[in-house]
Amino acid sequence: MSGELVFYHNPQSRAQMVHWMLHEVGAPFRVVRLDFEKGEHKRPEFLAINPMGKLPTITHGGTAITETAAIITYLADAFPEAGLAPAPTDPRRGTYLRWLFFGAGCFEPALIDTMFKRPPVERKGALGYGSYEDVIGAFKQMLTPGPYILGEQFSAADVYVGAQLTWATSFGAPGMKESPIPEYVARCTARPAYKRAAIADGRVPPDKA
Repeated sequence: MSGELVFYHNPQSRAQMVHWMLHEVGAPFRVVRLDFEKGEHKRPEFLAINPMGKLPTITHGGTAITETAAIITYLADAFPEAGLAPAPTDPRRGTYLRWLFFGAGCFEPALIDTMFKRPPVERKGALGYGSYEDVIGAFKQMLTPGPYILGEQFSAADVYVGAQLTWATSFGAPGMKESPIPEYVARCTARPAYKRAAIADGRVPPDKA
């Protein structure tokens, strides 16, 4: 799809993940920063684009895409020249999609439940992710032998999962010091595109990148 790519952003949100992905893609984009304190994400003009009033959100050629994993998947397919997604006929496509959406469907809810110390349910099988420990164990298996989810090829799945694990590491979430997670996080955050996004967001000073 052609047309302007617009990125609705606030650095204090999951939009950080999409910002990294946009720098990996390398396509031109326009940033619209929304001020949470001023409630700009809840104004009618933005709610017309995303009724949830949440970030990240992008529009591309007039089409709105929301939800972090969906945006990252979309961008990888919309800009195939970046080489961030296996083709639909590639046998690795299933592995790529599996772990990208495992991050969204299992790790994020497990992490949030753990962060907020929500009480465990009587039947962990009723939860889509089972338990936090199950999720961390799956990630450790997935990242072995590495270095990335698809082996030697870095992909959009690494952008999403890498960003999630980097975030979890930043506040000392359980399991983040268990190998091979720290090594994987270090590889992801060493990427030039990650550093460019972090500098633009003011999370990393230019002289520290």
